[in-house]
Amino acid sequence: MEAAPVEAAPAMPKGKKRIGIMTSGGDAPGMNGAVRAVVRTTIAMGCESYGIYEGYEGLVQGGDMIKQMFWEDVRGWLSEGGTLIGTARCMSFMQRPGRLQAAKNMITRGIDALIICGGDGSLTGADKFRNEWPSLVAELVERKELTAEQ
Repeated sequence: MEAAPVEAAPAMPKGKKRIGIMTSGGDAPGMNGAVRAVVRTTIAMGCESYGIYEGYEGLVQGGDMIKQMFWEDVRGWLSEGGTLIGTARCMSFMQRPGRLQAAKNMITRGIDALIICGGDGSLTGADKFRNEWPSLVAELVERKELTAEQ
């Protein structure tokens, strides 16, 4: 049985984007400040900001793990340690089916770009995701989980 395409988020006005921000790997000083800066800069530029909770795990799980963030959501974050949007190891993202689900979640939420705050392993995962992106999208369309327009 083929999966029905998932309805996509409405298109943004020309020149406006939806930007996802996530933290990955071990907690480190400055992660909350980085998330706050991305959220507020995104909003100041007239775009929408989305926090991806629990790192790559949240990207794969989707649903409530991806939430729109507003200016006031990051108030007081500079003085907080760790990462308030969380981070988690994600074995499923290391396999193609996990990255396929992560791509589907980004597309259905209308997220145009992803900013990852993390170290070497986090950025290695991001690079692999970027390299595979065209084939992930093609596979989702071929399986009829997404439409070509999405």
